Amino acid sequence: MQTESSKRQSFFQDTRSRELNGFRVRKRPYIAGDSSEFNQIGAVSIEHTGDHSPPMALSFCKTSKSSHVIAVTDEDGYVSLYNTRSKFPSSSTYQQNAEKARICEWIAHDNAIFDICWIKEDTNILTASGDQSIKVWDPQEKKCVGELMGHTGSVKSLCSHPTNHDLVVSGSRDGSFALWDLRCSRKGHVKFYAAPIAAVQGAHISPHGKRVRRVKAASKSITSVLYLKDEVSIATAGAVDSVVKFWDTRNLKSPVIQACPLPDTSSWKGRRLHGISSLSQDSNGVFISASCMDNRIYLYNVLQLEKGPLKSFSGCQIESFFVKSAMSPDAAHILSGSSDGKAYLWQVDKPEADPIVLKSHDGEVTAVDWCPCEIGKIATCSDDFTVRFWNIHSSCYANTRSPSSIQKRRVMALPSRECRKLLVDEELTGLRKDSEECASDDVLCQRDSPNTTTMPEISTPKSQKKTFASGFEVEQAFEKTPEAELNSPSSVLNPPSSLKRRTIRDYFLMAS
Repeated sequence: MQTESSKRQSFFQDTRSRELNGFRVRKRPYIAGDSSEFNQIGAVSIEHTGDHSPPMALSFCKTSKSSHVIAVTDEDGYVSLYNTRSKFPSSSTYQQNAEKARICEWIAHDNAIFDICWIKEDTNILTASGDQSIKVWDPQEKKCVGELMGHTGSVKSLCSHPTNHDLVVSGSRDGSFALWDLRCSRKGHVKFYAAPIAAVQGAHISPHGKRVRRVKAASKSITSVLYLKDEVSIATAGAVDSVVKFWDTRNLKSPVIQACPLPDTSSWKGRRLHGISSLSQDSNGVFISASCMDNRIYLYNVLQLEKGPLKSFSGCQIESFFVKSAMSPDAAHILSGSSDGKAYLWQVDKPEADPIVLKSHDGEVTAVDWCPCEIGKIATCSDDFTVRFWNIHSSCYANTRSPSSIQKRRVMALPSRECRKLLVDEELTGLRKDSEECASDDVLCQRDSPNTTTMPEISTPKSQKKTFASGFEVEQAFEKTPEAELNSPSSVLNPPSSLKRRTIRDYFLMAS
């Protein structure tokens, strides 16, 4: 059965179809800018056996049938599932709301859980913890079915592959990010155990770190990772500076490209370097947002990274790495927590406008999330031991397109001379199939161009053994996935050379 996530084409995958078939977009609801249009629909307190615990991460389910269910993790190592469609009477306390809305809860780790991710049509949950492990859970049975071990520091962030949820990337306080394959595991009596299939040590090290014997853990920590929608690229960010690095999982020797607010690294001299607390992307993979410790959120276009951020958003206070932000699925808005006890919401197309301020929490607002299917529903959590759910009134939507849908691609057409040549050839040979293939795929050139321009064929490079170079230590485990051992086309980390696809590397070819 095809997963719901695989049905949605990524930006990279549908670029070709846009060029051939024209560009049609579905108009999405768009939020107006008045804070009065928001209302808090409910709040629950996070406590266990009478003891309060600050929430650390939260995530809505990804499928439409379960999108109202949200998973919340906390400092005591619990995972709690809540039904956000529950009725929250104004007369009820937050404790009463929690008892009513709670679906289930269990102790997942003996340490804080910093990140959580739903996978496989919401049948499994991944948790990343301060105990240096990642666990795979069956939420129906509240049972651990797998454990990923290999990091030597707290696991701060994780993200699954956009279509193949057996592939996962994680970032740790030990300064490394790792790739995992849940199929490449050792079966135990109750659960499976897996080691990383590849890891990059020191992916984000201070430019002054090489002159110092010991680099503080906080300065080399990987704070956020993303699996991009092209299905082979990942983005990483760290605590050391505001650089976002992009990697090709088929060749982890060095990053493909990096992006930061100040593209000229020579201007960093004498300036204070600010780390990044979180990364997020929209559902199409067009944009990436980065929450920086300089109290700004930077927005990047993944195909124009060399130009630096397209826009920046200010107004919130990002004073700790626990303050996160999230882009709405349609890339129309950015939601962020803040150290001043408020949540902030910006319209992406109006970065200079004052953000909408959500005032309700009594402590630092940390993690935030958008419901992927119930448009307008968001969740925020705070050090005040509560998770609050918000909704946007239907009256504050305008029937306009989101910024990601306005990203226009130039339609490439055949020049008239080439079209006439194809018609003549078709009449002479009667080979309709050949002419259709030529017109649809092989020749895409600009209208009225004097010469025919052929799109270059991009071949996926053959998998190579990882080497140690450029200051990055690359580790590859001897144990490979079953598909990789058989050179199967289904292996993302070792695709066949015949597979032609456009990835982020093709847009940013590194100088040889």
